[in-house]
Formats: sequence, structure tokens, C-alpha cells
Amino acid sequence: MTPSFPSTISDLVRRSAARVPDRVALHAGPRSWTYRALDEAVSRVAARLLGLGLVKGDRVAGYGRNSDAYVLLFLGCARAGLVHVPVNYNVAGEELRYLVGQPECAAVFVDPSLSGQVDAIADGLPAVRHRGTLRDGDGGGAGDVLAWATAEGPVPAVVADVRDADLAQLLFTSGTTSAPKGAMMTHRALVHEYVSCIVALDLDERDVPVHALPLYHSAQMHVFLVPYLALGATAHLVEAPDPADLLERVERDGITSLFAPPTVWIALGEHPDFRTRDLGTLTKAYYGASIMPVPVLQRLREALPGVGFYNAFGQSEIGPLATVLRPEEHDARPDAAGRPVLFVELRVVDEEGRDVADGELGECIYRSPQLCTGYWGKPEATAEAFRDGWFRSGDLVRRDAEGYVFVVDRVKDVINTGGVLVASREVEEALYTHPAVAEVAVIATPHERWIEAITAVVVLREGAAPDALIAHAKEHLAPFKVPKAVHVVDVLPKNPSGKLLKRELRERFSGDGSAVAR
Repeated sequence: MTPSFPSTISDLVRRSAARVPDRVALHAGPRSWTYRALDEAVSRVAARLLGLGLVKGDRVAGYGRNSDAYVLLFLGCARAGLVHVPVNYNVAGEELRYLVGQPECAAVFVDPSLSGQVDAIADGLPAVRHRGTLRDGDGGGAGDVLAWATAEGPVPAVVADVRDADLAQLLFTSGTTSAPKGAMMTHRALVHEYVSCIVALDLDERDVPVHALPLYHSAQMHVFLVPYLALGATAHLVEAPDPADLLERVERDGITSLFAPPTVWIALGEHPDFRTRDLGTLTKAYYGASIMPVPVLQRLREALPGVGFYNAFGQSEIGPLATVLRPEEHDARPDAAGRPVLFVELRVVDEEGRDVADGELGECIYRSPQLCTGYWGKPEATAEAFRDGWFRSGDLVRRDAEGYVFVVDRVKDVINTGGVLVASREVEEALYTHPAVAEVAVIATPHERWIEAITAVVVLREGAAPDALIAHAKEHLAPFKVPKAVHVVDVLPKNPSGKLLKRELRERFSGDGSAVAR
């Protein structure tokens, strides 16, 4: 029998350590890790995880901001055969309980600053057997990931039969329902996606990237950080995308590669330091996670003439990269999302699944080894998304004769606010719990900072100030899901069958400054 040699996420780091052991892999705060030290630390973390009694396939939640410890937990889980569950550090309460509880996580590792949020829901997490810290812990509970990684002594051997078909991560992604879905990503899917990223985005081991967007988000982790580690590049990791800090780092550290959603690029371009800092080392500028307004893009390209801009488009279920618009393609089609990457097949179809003609609107569907294998614990949602071997993206697009994709709208009412997807229905259901609300429709309206702002249009049952509705939403939703504005109307527009006409509301309230804004 021919032996099998699977390629897993852990193998990528191990191979880089073998090629360039003394090269710095990661600068993170006060610490720097060579590839040899990073690989050894991953083994230490993996061994300690298995030492807790965790077994292959157990889910392990990471609830924290960007740090080397966060990266080490993910890579340690991958080496140990455990399934990493990244949790948005902005969520709390019932949302947090769902994200940790729905996949029945056996362990959760938390930043100390967020430990109170886990304390508040601990009684609702019966499956959690171990709780530890990502960094700066007190040594209690399951342990501290960073302390494990920096321990003295021989590097332990990790005995774990990890295959490329095994799950590596559950990526939660919100759809049109209030309950997020955990996309099941295998090692095989993510490794294929990393290769697609390297090829389509011209990633190179000589690049000096900075990673500033949250690592719980698939774009920063799986389009940039891990592919760069696979190449053996030297990366800089920061906790948050502060414009002044990023501009300083480009000048000070010789950053050549930067990814940011349009909201951050807008903030960078408007910051006073943008015109005074020496940004001459920057050669690759990546944007994605939400639609970049063409005027903003053109201003950035004019201000940074030596920089190549790349539009990266996709969604978590596909790793997340699906299409790329390369620098040389921006002049002719600045509003395009590009063409499919190496391992992605793409079609544009009508409601019956039939291919539409070039230039016509349709839903974008994918077939790819990068795709998730389904949604954790949701067979019906999986069956709905995967039909006839193709994944339904929910994006309304058109494609031209040369294969370039243009994103027109989302088929489902998902709002992309600052690069984070929010289901309008989830916000509506929270507002419906206020006694004064008779009807509510939540829509996306253009916003100069957030690109799309969550906007609520309400019919009131009794007198209640819009400010009170925003305060109510703050009690029930994560901050990024709270409406930026509330409009009060007498009636919501509907078609003869009673369906809300949200497009009319978008047309009516886009650019309307009469709302009560937060």
C-alpha cells in the first residue's frame, strides 16, 4: 500500500522552520519569534492541549484580540488535531454563549481583559471542561498559552494523527437568520486556499507584511498571515488597525504589504500623517471585506502611485478568497471584484440554477477544494447552500465576457458594516423586543466611515424616542450591530403579498440626514 503524506496547516510552519530556521517569522509586541522558535512553541502548545485530555476533533475556542498567543493557539490546535473556533471579541452575553456552546467547545482560552464576559455565561456552557488564558494569565485553570509556548526544557514530541481531511477550524458566518453558522474548514481546504492567495496576490517571502485586522476574521488569518508564514516571510502583528500607528510602522519597519478593509483605507488616507510619513517601501496594498467606493480607490491610487492595489473578494465558506482584481486590471475595471483564483470555479446562475448570459445579473456559485464541508450541526442549512455540487454564495453579481465579476448586491439581506457581516433580521428581532415597536425594517445605507451603516426604519406602537431604541439595541446586541440611525415612519412599504420592499427604503433614506444618529 502506498503511504499517504497529508499536507496540513502545521506542516506549513514546520517546513518554513526547516528552510529558514533563524529568520524572524513574527514580530508581536515585545516579542519576536524565529521560525525555529515558532515551530517549537507550536509543539509545546499542542502537547499541553493534548495533556489536558483533549482528543482529536475536540473544539477549542479562542476569544481574544490579536497577539502571538492567539496565533500559537490556532497553530497548536492544528498540530494537535483539534478544531479551533475563533470568537469575535466584540460579542458578549447570549451571542458569546452561542458561539462557544453551539459547537460544544471543550475548552476556551481568553484574554484576561475579556474573562468577565466568559464568567457571565459560564453556567450556560456545560461542554466546556477547560478554561485558560491566551496571555498574561495567573496560572489558574487550564493554563496560559503564552506561558506554555515560552517554557524551558526539551521540545515535546506531539503524537497526533492529523489528516488533511480533518477539520481545522469552524468559521462562524452570519447569514439572514440571527443564529450564525459555523463553516467547517478542513486542513485540505485551507491549504488549497493559501496556495490560491500566494499566486493571485503575488505574496513573496521577501515581503514585509503588517497584520492589523482581527485574526478571528478569516481574511487576515487565512488570506495573509498563514500564507506568509508558509512562505517564510517576516510578519508584523499588531492588536488593532490604528491609522497613526500603521503609517508609522510603514515608515519605521519598512512595511511592503498591507491589507485593510475600505473603512481603514479611508481613515489612513484622511489622517494627517498620510502626507508626511515616508511610505516609499509600501508596494502592495490589499483591500476587501466590503466594497471599496471607486472615488476613494482612485484617490488612494493617485496618492500612492508606486503601489499596486489588489481587490480581494470572497466569503468565509471558501477560505475566504474567491476572486482577485490585480493592479494591472484596475485601470479598465476599477469597480470589478476580479476573476476567480487558482482553485476556484465560478458560475453565475438564475434562481433555477441555470447559467445566465454575460452581463446579466445572477447569483455567484462556487465549486472548489477550498470550500467548507458544510455548517456545523446544521444539515438543512448545508443542504440549502450546497446544491448539485455547487455552493450558493448569496451574492448577486454580473460577469463580463472576459470573466470579470462585478458585485451588485447580496441576495440575502446581510449588511456589510466595516467589513463585518451583520444579519438584518438579527437586529430587527432585537428591536422587536421593545414594547414601542410595531414594525421594523433594518437596511444598509451608505456611510462615509463604515461604507454601509446599519439603519433601522420603525413604525411605533406608542410614543418612544429613537434614542431609546438605540439604547435598547445596545443592551441586546454587540456594539457593531447597533443601528447607526433610526427613522420613524407611519407605514413600511410592502408589495401585494406583504413582503417588505427594503430597496425602496434604501432609496428613500440613503443620504437622508434627518435620522437620529448614534
